[in-house]
Amino acid sequence: MSRIDTTLSQLKAQGRKALIPFVTAGFPFADSTPSLMHAMAAAGADIIELGVPFSDPSADGAVIQKAGDRALAYGIGLVQVLAMVRAFRQTNTTTPVVLMGYANPVERYDQKHGADSFIKDAAAAGVDGVLIVDYPPEECVEFAAKLRAHSMDLIFLLAPTSTDERMQQVAQVASGYVYYVSLKGVTGSGALDIEAVEAMLPRIRQHVNVPVGVGFGIRDASTAKAISRVADAVVIGSRLIQLIENEPADRVNTVAADFLSGIRRALDA
Repeated sequence: MSRIDTTLSQLKAQGRKALIPFVTAGFPFADSTPSLMHAMAAAGADIIELGVPFSDPSADGAVIQKAGDRALAYGIGLVQVLAMVRAFRQTNTTTPVVLMGYANPVERYDQKHGADSFIKDAAAAGVDGVLIVDYPPEECVEFAAKLRAHSMDLIFLLAPTSTDERMQQVAQVASGYVYYVSLKGVTGSGALDIEAVEAMLPRIRQHVNVPVGVGFGIRDASTAKAISRVADAVVIGSRLIQLIENEPADRVNTVAADFLSGIRRALDA
């Protein structure tokens, strides 16, 4: 079992739901990420999604795009992101870490370092899962198998527009969990329609036998708690990034931890 499988299985046995915060690696400061990851884990994060900065994201709204641009300006790329995970793993060997990003940085990494270098180096750094927004499932069978051989999961997005056929394609290669995008739009956009999510998740579960996380539009404890009634995990990104983007370095961890602690309490209530 991967660390993600172990974590989600333990939570299910306890009757609890997973809290999965997303932060962009190298944001809000180039050296802030490992300590921020520790603060989030201490505040109740069960899995951490770490965004790989990329210049041309297709799924990210203005908030996460801005965070990515700031990290890129600091010179943060995939080499630095893996170094951050290694630093985190020096003292935390249990909290799963998922890299979320796009095909270009991964394929460029392999071009520079050799075939399959990303998979080998990510596993060595302590990465547990990979979510590559623009990798379609029908082209990922071999990639998924190589990840699993290194105890890593390949995670996919599903959307309100996903067809039954698409869900079946995802089910054939996905592991760890699937990430249901609750809105027809980019990260942080629109108002969350909880009833629509409640109607969609049983349909997803007809096809997908891994846990289902929900994100895009969860901004506070009340919506997180409502979503947790039907989802296995709650993913929060844009709101967390907004809260820390203008904080001084010595306040970033405290602000993030205070926010996530409130979400954790709501999920466990």
